[in-house]
Amino acid sequence: MSIRTPLARVRGLGAAKDGTHHWWLQRLTAVALIPLTIWFVIVLTSHLGMGRAELARWMRSPSSAAPLALFLVAGFWHLKLGLQVVIEDYVHHEGWKTGLIIAMNLAVVTLGVTGLASILFLAMGG
Repeated sequence: MSIRTPLARVRGLGAAKDGTHHWWLQRLTAVALIPLTIWFVIVLTSHLGMGRAELARWMRSPSSAAPLALFLVAGFWHLKLGLQVVIEDYVHHEGWKTGLIIAMNLAVVTLGVTGLASILFLAMGG
């Protein structure tokens, strides 16, 4: 029997002790993705049929590379947060849960860094 009150248990923020922080970060990335996704769709449709040289010229501009990098960071961060919740909720074996979260983090970081490096390479004139 615990001597803690129900309010004290609630203030512990769950087993991981960071439930509200995770929730807020997921909402923050979702809100950031709204205008970035609208921008990305508009840019994508306006550049259909563009040649490689024209696209490379467009990517050299900071006004195009910066929002694309923000879109990529917000998207992968949101993906990581969402997949972590799915794994924590639906994988019940602790060993599998830990392994999947580590693998997911490695995959998301690898893909994100590769994407950012590609944007930087194109923005620098590569």
